[in-house]
Amino acid sequence: MKNALIATVLVLVCSLFVQPLSASPEDNVRLYQDYFKKRFPNIDFQEFANGVYAVNAQLRENWEAIEEFPPYEPFVERGESMWNTAFANGKSYADCFQNGPGSKHLYPQWSKEQGKVITLALAINQCREANGEKPLKYKKGPINDILAYMAYESRGQLTNVVIPADDPRALEAYKQGKEFYFTRRGQLNFSCSHCHFSSSGMNLRSDVLSPAVGQTTGWPVYRSKWGTVGTLHRRYTGCNKQVRAKPFPAQGEEYRNLEYFHTHMSNGVVLNGPSSRK
Repeated sequence: MKNALIATVLVLVCSLFVQPLSASPEDNVRLYQDYFKKRFPNIDFQEFANGVYAVNAQLRENWEAIEEFPPYEPFVERGESMWNTAFANGKSYADCFQNGPGSKHLYPQWSKEQGKVITLALAINQCREANGEKPLKYKKGPINDILAYMAYESRGQLTNVVIPADDPRALEAYKQGKEFYFTRRGQLNFSCSHCHFSSSGMNLRSDVLSPAVGQTTGWPVYRSKWGTVGTLHRRYTGCNKQVRAKPFPAQGEEYRNLEYFHTHMSNGVVLNGPSSRK
């Protein structure tokens, strides 16, 4: 039985890395999720929302203790205040987000009108600029407050990224995000997939590598390393630096397309942000 499982996992790993970029998003997500279900057979699918704490009992115990007094709570409170404060023109975020603060499950989304992927952070700044307000910086500061509040209000909803079939530009953006994820880069010649597929659950020095499925559900996150809450694109920047590759601009096309693909991989996984991570 053990040998049969190992053989199955090896077949899936090979499929992941030889799968053509032309494979459909639906085929992709089934393959990726099946891989992790077989790699971690004793973990409930929804547990992948908890990242590394789903696959490592010792880290989970420490994390649960931290979650008793969540370090991100002040950010949620400030975000709620931002949401309820009117802009200078009398309008507010509620005028931009018709589903209210619990709209995180709708992002990232493809905008046919703009011809690009719109993330929640980008939508927040587009809302501000449309109402005469200055945009927020994308990696640190108040952007994390409003994102934390909207993530909190979206808890319990399921990740549901749509790749519209009637606009080939959307599929191309998805493919570019997929290519980014599986492409080696930097002086260390690593791709995102090297750590979070074949090495998921393993140790990299003192860190345990989290599975790719479920990675996007908890953002923004409070990281002990940062001492504050940060965005997903701040983490993308850090990952690029770790493999000694030049990072791309936060909310630039490269990272937005990556987020589009990366989040689609977790379709069906519950949203549980904001969260705390090591």
